[in-house]
Amino acid sequence: MLDATLQPLVHRLLERPGRWLARAGVAADAVTLTGFLVGLAALPLLAAGLFGAALAAILLNRTLDGLDGAVARVAGPTDRGAFLDIALDFLFYATVPLGFALADPAANGLPAAFLLFAFVGTGSSFLAFAAVAAVAARHGLPETRLRAKGIRYLGGLTEGTETIACFALMCLWPAQFPLLAWIFGGLCLLTTATRWWTGWTTLPTGGGRTDDRRG
Repeated sequence: MLDATLQPLVHRLLERPGRWLARAGVAADAVTLTGFLVGLAALPLLAAGLFGAALAAILLNRTLDGLDGAVARVAGPTDRGAFLDIALDFLFYATVPLGFALADPAANGLPAAFLLFAFVGTGSSFLAFAAVAAVAARHGLPETRLRAKGIRYLGGLTEGTETIACFALMCLWPAQFPLLAWIFGGLCLLTTATRWWTGWTTLPTGGGRTDDRRG
């Protein structure tokens, strides 16, 4: 929901360091992979109860996630870069609920499982729509419904900004993880439902099938 508003500001803030890295010969994919490895460090840190350090790893991951885009805008975006950015982001997001579950399985296990269940909904609806967005555009889907991230996709109530804000709250108040996980998981399911509805009501029903169910 907030990504479209904040992304232009983030782009401006990271434009200069991104340009400097690109001129220094640093590849955007290298920044992406470095950010992913930093983000993975949040898992053992959360499991060990080092919530402040985990939050630092999460925020650094997000900074590098924005920086790789800044580098790519200078050097030129690639399909591989877009693939890495999206694929690694989804796995990184899953590490946080898992880390809290490992930190306190009795208190956090079920809420973490529910949040991961909800993440599957948002992730699958995000990618399913992106897979047919080119077809949808040919059939007149309004451009205001689509965003650009190396692919064309639908926004929603819970996007990257809201997810990281929730992760930050969880790290700052770890005892409240169960409550936050239930609430945010519910919002993620609402996002999933709105994306399903948009796909159902806007994608064409005749011709131009993109699956292989014809046998």
